[in-house]
Amino acid sequence: MVSEIKTLVTFFGGTGDLAKRKLYPSVFNLYKKGYLQEHFAIVGTARQQLSDDEFKQLVRDSIKDFTEDQAQAEAFIAHFSYRAHDVTDAASYGILKSAIEEAATKFDIDGNRIFYMSVAPRFFGTIAKYLKSEGLLAETGYNRLMIEKPFGTSYATAEELQSDLENAFDDDQLFRIDHYLGKEMVQNIAALRFGNPIFDAAWNKDYIKNVQVTLAEVLGVEERAGYYDTTGALLDMIQNHTMQIVGWLAMEKPESFNDKDIRAAKNAAFNALKIYNEEEVNKYFVRAQYGAGDTADYKPYLEEADVPADSKNNTFIAGELQFDLPRWEGVPFYVRSGKRLAAKQTRVDIVFKAGTFNFDPKGAIELKLNAKSVEDAFNTRTINLDWAVSDEDKKNTPEPYERMIHDTMNGDGSNFADWNGVSIAWKFVDAITAVYDADEAPLETYKSGSMGPEASDKLLAENGDAWVFKG
Repeated sequence: MVSEIKTLVTFFGGTGDLAKRKLYPSVFNLYKKGYLQEHFAIVGTARQQLSDDEFKQLVRDSIKDFTEDQAQAEAFIAHFSYRAHDVTDAASYGILKSAIEEAATKFDIDGNRIFYMSVAPRFFGTIAKYLKSEGLLAETGYNRLMIEKPFGTSYATAEELQSDLENAFDDDQLFRIDHYLGKEMVQNIAALRFGNPIFDAAWNKDYIKNVQVTLAEVLGVEERAGYYDTTGALLDMIQNHTMQIVGWLAMEKPESFNDKDIRAAKNAAFNALKIYNEEEVNKYFVRAQYGAGDTADYKPYLEEADVPADSKNNTFIAGELQFDLPRWEGVPFYVRSGKRLAAKQTRVDIVFKAGTFNFDPKGAIELKLNAKSVEDAFNTRTINLDWAVSDEDKKNTPEPYERMIHDTMNGDGSNFADWNGVSIAWKFVDAITAVYDADEAPLETYKSGSMGPEASDKLLAENGDAWVFKG
């Protein structure tokens, strides 16, 4: 039996693509499951001039593929309202305030406000400031701010943004979204690691040879070249998604499984992450760009539309992370991410000194063990112990945005990045970026449709290791 959540959510960027594709369907799923019943309200806001009826039609269209009962959908949509407003104009917040208070009264919601910022990052600080100065924060219940990535573009810009946000919100009111942390694969890490004594006892240098995190994409930059050429794989995938996954893998067992203790355990690991100098960047990291492939569909990165002909941007990154912790002494954490690779895959491979353990993004788990061969002589062979999530479980598994909105409603920050983790990730990545910006590192190329440059394989071979996932 689920408990009703009483809350009012204001979506900034309420007419945008993310809201239509992910956010409204996610809220609808929470409604269908009974978490939202009578005492909730959704207020959408953006620059676009829409009436309430026009906005409700937008929502109706966004949830149509998830609607089995039209009467149920209409009951859900009745909780929506809309106000056009300019986030940079202090005076227009009065219009939004009136809409929020009207919705709160209509659906009998006393406090409990969530503000979701699905807007350009340059507006994050401005919105937070005006939410406080113009009186949009609730005086009872909670106030929480959900923020899409990127959280800054460097440590300096992230620190400036953090300062702006803290003028209106405490850090435990900030929910920094990394949708990878809402994926079932990542959710499984803690359960499998700490819920099974065999893994809990073996999760250390005595039994683990290395840890591998792969976030691979088959697509190129598509229409995103203007943005991507200023970020690359390092900032787009390593600084946020990959580092947050690594946090779950490297952390000590928390004192309890509430969000404060989980964050404390993650931060102990992040604080022990070695930050590299220039020589170490070149030793432990590989950057590369994709070149041509076997077909004309695979154009080199430098020939993609809107990519500068002299771009040194990385479309592939591989590296080794090191943690100065007794648990992980001598154990490399390998990470890699790139575009135009052989397969779309997000996976974690734990390579034990005898065997391999894999978390698959689709909810599958694979354990490879050494066992005796059936031959007369005493030889070993590798056997697989596999589990895959059932179709019924897949149907009931929340999408990442659904899970993260639900967690925010419950005040559970376990699956969100906190400031300490974000700041360490930026300091680590800034040290690498400084070397790349100065062009003091080799820029490899790799064949589109491969799993990256040869230098990526050599990086692991230096330690007698190899990538488990071959594409």
